Amino acid sequence: MRESVAFTSSGLTLRGWLYRPRSATPSPIIVMSHGFSAVKEMGLPPFAERFCQAGFAVLVFDYRCLGESDGAERGRIVAQEQHDDLRAALTYVSGLAGVDPSRIGVWGSSYSGGHALYIGALDPRIKVIVAQVPAIAIARSLVAIAGVDGFKGYLDLFAADHAARERGEASGRIPVVAPEGEPAVLATADSYAWFVKSHPSWLEHWINHTTIESVARMAEYVPAAFIDLAAPKPLLILAGETDSLIPIDQVREAFARAGEPKRLEVHPCGHFDFYPGGAFHEQAASAATDWFSRWLRP
Repeated sequence: MRESVAFTSSGLTLRGWLYRPRSATPSPIIVMSHGFSAVKEMGLPPFAERFCQAGFAVLVFDYRCLGESDGAERGRIVAQEQHDDLRAALTYVSGLAGVDPSRIGVWGSSYSGGHALYIGALDPRIKVIVAQVPAIAIARSLVAIAGVDGFKGYLDLFAADHAARERGEASGRIPVVAPEGEPAVLATADSYAWFVKSHPSWLEHWINHTTIESVARMAEYVPAAFIDLAAPKPLLILAGETDSLIPIDQVREAFARAGEPKRLEVHPCGHFDFYPGGAFHEQAASAATDWFSRWLRP
């Protein structure tokens, strides 16, 4: 039911997996992608298999510079470039035999949950949106993680790195996660535990660093900026009450601006508890499957 596939974005080859249901008629399809620095092996197959069993074709792919996809500057993570990759994925699935291009859904988690909100509002090919623990307003999240003084330190770092790049130097590097007390982009204990400790096999596919430029571009990104423009596309947001990366107040404020039809499910859990092995994975997988089944079928 799963095959390796490739398509191009901005001249780069992006690689992923295509799941196909057993169906004699063209299937609706769900395009899936992962969060900041994460790759498709990191807990996405169980979601994709669940969707496929429910009758959906599914594309899961790695963004440029990550995982199996091309890109010379490994670990580069720029939202606008990932937006183009997501649009390229939509183009790719729209031309697949056995797929109904009028019924495309998008599923994103964390950083790509933000992409689902952003591109979901702006690309007419997307008909249904599911955003799991989505990024809402990155600068405010960085303040929540690092504190006001820590965020000001980031701004100093961004300015110095930009000046260095203007001199022709390469952007500096920073870990995505690190033990408590060490510098990292996702500087929370549960981030380090999920990326590094929970599934050691993931480390074969994932790299624990990104560029300072990537973090600077991330800080400028407001994924929920156009959430009000997504309607009437059905929108489901899954959020954790105790999320250490995406404060629940941000999610509630953004959701209030969204139009109908919409649904917000808030569970008493953290950012990573919706992934396989987490206490709320079944709830997240069931809610997303039900939402797509309700709104993406003819």
